[in-house]
Amino acid sequence: MRCLLASAGGLLLREAAMLLRRRSCSGPLLLLGVAVCLFYQTLMVARNRFRSGQQQPAAAAATIRNRKLADEVLVEETRRFISTLETLQRKTQLDKDEDKDEDKDEDKDEDKDEVWSDPPPHLHLHRHRRRHRAVVLTGHHLVSDTEVQLFQRVLQQLDYDVQMSRYAETSSFLRTNRGESGWSLLVCLSSSERSCLRRISFSHLQQHQMVNLLPGLMEAFSDAGGGLCHFYTHSHLTGSKLPMKPYSCGPANQKLQVPEDSDSPVRAPPPALVAMVNVYVLVTSVNPLTSFLHDISVVATNQEQRGRATKLRNFLLQQLGPTTPHDALGQVKKVIGDVLQAAVVATNQKQQTLHRCVLCYQLLTFTLLFSGSITPVVVKVETDLTFSSLSDNTFDRQISKDLILEDTLHFLLSSSQTHLSSLSETHLSSLSETEDRQYGGCRGTHGVCLSEDEFVLLLQFQRQMKTPSAFTLLYPSTSSSSSSSSSSSSSAPLSVSDLQVRISRYYKLQTNSSCRPDEVLTNQEAALSSSQDAAEGVCVDPHLRQIYTDPPLTLTPPFSSSVKEYRAEVTFDTVTVRIRPEPVSSACRIHLDEHRGPRMANYPVGLGDSRISILVTDATEPEPVVMTIYTVHVYRESRPSLPMFGDHVMCGFVQDCGLLVQPGFSCGLQPFIQSQSPLQSCSSGHQPGRWVVPCLSCSDNRTCDWREVAWQPDGCYHPLVDRPLLQDCMTDRKVLFMGDSTNRGMMFFLMERVNSSLEDWGKAHDLLVYRNLNGGRTLVSYSYYPQFWLDKRQRPTFRQALLQLITRSRPLVNSNHTVLVVGGVQWLNTDHLTTIREVLDRESLSDIVVVVKSLGMGFHLPVDGIRSLSLREIQELYRENRNIITTAKHHGYEAIDTFSITMGRYKEFLQGRCACHFHEVEKFWSSTTSTTNRTGSTGTGPGLSSQSAVLDTDQEVWPKALSYHVRGPVNQVYSEILLSRLCPRTRT
Repeated sequence: MRCLLASAGGLLLREAAMLLRRRSCSGPLLLLGVAVCLFYQTLMVARNRFRSGQQQPAAAAATIRNRKLADEVLVEETRRFISTLETLQRKTQLDKDEDKDEDKDEDKDEDKDEVWSDPPPHLHLHRHRRRHRAVVLTGHHLVSDTEVQLFQRVLQQLDYDVQMSRYAETSSFLRTNRGESGWSLLVCLSSSERSCLRRISFSHLQQHQMVNLLPGLMEAFSDAGGGLCHFYTHSHLTGSKLPMKPYSCGPANQKLQVPEDSDSPVRAPPPALVAMVNVYVLVTSVNPLTSFLHDISVVATNQEQRGRATKLRNFLLQQLGPTTPHDALGQVKKVIGDVLQAAVVATNQKQQTLHRCVLCYQLLTFTLLFSGSITPVVVKVETDLTFSSLSDNTFDRQISKDLILEDTLHFLLSSSQTHLSSLSETHLSSLSETEDRQYGGCRGTHGVCLSEDEFVLLLQFQRQMKTPSAFTLLYPSTSSSSSSSSSSSSSAPLSVSDLQVRISRYYKLQTNSSCRPDEVLTNQEAALSSSQDAAEGVCVDPHLRQIYTDPPLTLTPPFSSSVKEYRAEVTFDTVTVRIRPEPVSSACRIHLDEHRGPRMANYPVGLGDSRISILVTDATEPEPVVMTIYTVHVYRESRPSLPMFGDHVMCGFVQDCGLLVQPGFSCGLQPFIQSQSPLQSCSSGHQPGRWVVPCLSCSDNRTCDWREVAWQPDGCYHPLVDRPLLQDCMTDRKVLFMGDSTNRGMMFFLMERVNSSLEDWGKAHDLLVYRNLNGGRTLVSYSYYPQFWLDKRQRPTFRQALLQLITRSRPLVNSNHTVLVVGGVQWLNTDHLTTIREVLDRESLSDIVVVVKSLGMGFHLPVDGIRSLSLREIQELYRENRNIITTAKHHGYEAIDTFSITMGRYKEFLQGRCACHFHEVEKFWSSTTSTTNRTGSTGTGPGLSSQSAVLDTDQEVWPKALSYHVRGPVNQVYSEILLSRLCPRTRT
């Protein structure tokens, strides 16, 4: 397409229109062609007027007036040119909307067809205008990775149909003919880049297609050997003084460190700037070179052991004060621009004959070293986003990467991007038959010649400069290009870079018309400034941007800021989940579980259901105001079990190999040979024992039927007490429980077994008395100890708490009709047992039954906010546990060795941050009748089964349809031992 410049405007329009019609060009292109010609002619007039003003011997005032007049003319004509671009975009969008009704029925038929067969050409164009296809190649990334979820979520928000696959070779969509033209965007994640480069022919891509790779740029910054950047091998760079170390590419590059001491140059600003800074660059075009700088940077200094993510402008302002950060930022852009130009020149020399991907882009990481000067040196370039200096434990790496990736997608693929695709597919497709066709070109010496590709790039650039974002223009630089464009000869046509500079200056002037000269900001920079102000203001958007977890959780439904409740499942071996929710607005604060909860935490994941509450709050008030609550329900699977249908062997274990509490003893499954002689009932509750389970092989715990696991004491067994005998045994008895929640779990189990149901339940942390057990014939009381939530000066001592429990439970008889069960997780020691003896002697209760629940496993996981025991401390607990049992026997007390029972199954804890709860009370709905729950053997021998209750044949009417059930196989075992010690009789 050519527009012919005539001396008269009418002749121009008439001849251009006739030629456009002969070329089948659309109206918008005619409009743009005229605008480009007029724009260029006005630039020439303004420039000549400015030069004539300089040449004439006039006063300084006249020169200033001429310059101001020329600037005004340039701004006005740039405004008209941009207006024409926007008119073209609007016209294209109107054409697209008119086509929607025509294609509605045909698109419905297409959606029904799972195999996307090629439609007729006219339908092919329409469909792409309506909804784009995006292919995301994940490589080694899991579908649950937040990076994969981000691409899927953002692209769907931008109205893309997203196809996921591991590699280009395995993508059914890319393997078909449709793979050449049926997609608009191809995203190749880090581990799939090689697959993309092998499979995709970049020289045959259509104009609307976009890939997140620029092969030439990737080659330029590849490792040519020993870390030498490949583009440095070109002869024209030999001996060059690029602000870059030649050995800055590839994994062979040595580990970078911030210099300890640096002699500041004479002109270095006080204080000298010494730091290693990672900056992130988006290159959207190689020819002409167009690149943008993201506002996020990662800074490492000698004062900071690890890097931190911060805005580059803020860091420079903090280090240099208010006078020189603008100059330093300009130096950063100049250094990166020089390096990119050198790489692009090398790339163009090799690939000048090849077509390029018009809308492809590349994200790069530049590592800059400041050694006392505001001018940095490039010490490393990577063709991906890297954040190695950030902490991985706090998710800072992934959060920073996701922010940049999301900003990139919105920057390139906002709703206006559909105009570009539609334009290139309709208004330009008919003109693509001739490669050398030119748009907006003017015959003669003053022509502005735009190829079809350059035309599309200008449209994209104009939209990007207009839209506020986290990216600022890096190249072409408005400062470096100003002189070049103004000093070019009047006969030389303006380049695309010159037009980009004009557009950039225009929006810069528009944004900063009300700012002081020292506060000049680009449109993107203004957006960053406003976001910083928002960070200090009110939480106006109380939603989450993402939920980061380790290990990655597959949320159902997939994460969306508008969805407030999720479910996720984890395997048995997953015992902790680290979680960090990230808000949309930095003005909002995140707290986990409670108003003052942490922002990020390690959560122990118990068997079954666990719940994590995420509170989005407004911190501007003295007390955080909860704006939104998200909930994540995590279900942890039970240990995988293989049912036994044939021959099997019995295996036993004392401790898990993952936690060697007794280093000198074997761990894991060992063959278990059961005694053939009849076993006697155990004489104590602390008889040593082991867990036994049927397996196909003791060398593989995956072959075991863990539903049949049972506790087997050595040389004896604990008899089960059925309900009739238990009720008779507990008649006229009072049982006093004193301890923490693990002690309370044993109490609730006893209440359910005696009463056939548990109708009254609560997480009591004070003193309670239950008088309605066993038809009113049994009393149970409970006192929570220690009350750790109180200040130490306000906590009741062990003696005080015991006396209070005794007082509330009176009248008491000094016989075995009164039982005291005392103990907990890890607070009990031998001094407490001495105190019990002293109190009981003083209260004339020396003949009552005392049962000591020994220590238990817990606090063995790295959980935030509570103590976490090391392996050595856990081994120390085992020795302390033996001392407690020995002291209990010395006082004549019963003892139940709960530490040995929980030690081998420490992973099977239920919900709770301490990982010490082996019981859980759950709601149990029933009709008017219900079977009685009791525990029975399941065929593994005389040992106590750790499975939940087995149904008995007796039935009774329950007074309520809603009751509760104590769940937990490990708690069930040591609670049954308690019952067998209290009622040493069995049913015949």
